[in-house]
Amino acid sequence: MNTNVHVAGSDEIKIALIGCGGRGTGAVAQALNTAGPVKLWAMADAFEERLEFSLKMLLSGAKVSRGTAEGLAPRIDVPPERRFVGLDAYRRAIDSGVDLVLLTTPPGFRPMQFEYAVKQGKHVFMEKPVAVDSPGIRQVLAAAGEADRKRLKVGVGLHRRHDRIYQETIKRIHDGAIGRVELLGAYSNRAGVGKYTKRTPEMTEMQYQVGHWYFFTWLSGDFIVEQSVHMLDVCNWAKGDYPVMAQGQGGRQVRTGKDYGQIYDHFAIEYTYEDGSKLFSQNRHIPACWNSIAHHAYGPEGHAHIGKGTIEGKNEWRLRERSPNPYQVEHDELFDAVRTDKPYNEAVYGAMSTLTAIMGRMAAYSGQQIGRQEALESDVSLLPKRLAWDADAPISPDADGAYPVAKPGVTKVL
Repeated sequence: MNTNVHVAGSDEIKIALIGCGGRGTGAVAQALNTAGPVKLWAMADAFEERLEFSLKMLLSGAKVSRGTAEGLAPRIDVPPERRFVGLDAYRRAIDSGVDLVLLTTPPGFRPMQFEYAVKQGKHVFMEKPVAVDSPGIRQVLAAAGEADRKRLKVGVGLHRRHDRIYQETIKRIHDGAIGRVELLGAYSNRAGVGKYTKRTPEMTEMQYQVGHWYFFTWLSGDFIVEQSVHMLDVCNWAKGDYPVMAQGQGGRQVRTGKDYGQIYDHFAIEYTYEDGSKLFSQNRHIPACWNSIAHHAYGPEGHAHIGKGTIEGKNEWRLRERSPNPYQVEHDELFDAVRTDKPYNEAVYGAMSTLTAIMGRMAAYSGQQIGRQEALESDVSLLPKRLAWDADAPISPDADGAYPVAKPGVTKVL
């Protein structure tokens, strides 16, 4: 048995939180709320102030992302010597004597951190998306295989997979309630996000971009990858497959100033599956517009509104029960798998749905059709050659502070 597998809930599981922003703080609160002895043992972040603020929130019992830290202080033991700061802080946290690591840093760092955690024999919970480019996807898939060989448990923050509404609806789709799934719709239309970092004179360009990570493709993957991966994953799950082709459009109409880095504010992508069925994806981050976060599946015998738990048509059905908090359930199930040594590895579907999102971005950025295999095999890396505060960032602003933005017909993505 792997020495890091805990038996029957009898052992304390020591956790390292790597990435101490809002989602990381929420995720570790959910981890600490699981059954059985558990301890937050180490924390790591690129920025000291974020780490200290996160620790303060957790110790104070404050409300956190998708949950609460109330009553968790006895499960927290993070003295100054186990608070690690810097771009290499993740290594020191992973090597601090922990059993399980939470990877909630900007997604561009996810593959290298996951790979190192698995190499060091740690169980992992990593937020979505799991990568921002093709080399990162391959790195995650390889590490996922190594995790299986080591009997390590891996959770991915695609929380809808742990939501009873989605589980019950998709089970009925798979059982034939709407017939063959011929058309899917994924909608991620909302006002946007407020993840802003103010530039200060003492910042290097690398510090600014890492702090302002959401607005740089090498760190977030653009919002179709960072956020819309949720909706795309649900549709792939319902279909039981991953698209083989993507084409579409996108751009920046409203979120255009220099404070918004290089990412788009809208995408419209058509995906094609191996059997010819289609997935249409709408993605928009523009205020004062019609909003929709939804997933639909259509077949000859009906229509499923997956997130609402309803099926219309020949086999009409509706789930009327409320689901437990899926953000908590995903941690409950991961920690149970660690304690009981059940097979548990969500990294492959996390990687493949992330690849679906990356294909959509590639298609919109380039104006070309993008095949799954060519996307997976691409050697185009978005990350810098050297990762340090004094290193050159992958992109630089012009004299006016504006960053280069992808142009269809010009930008190369493969």
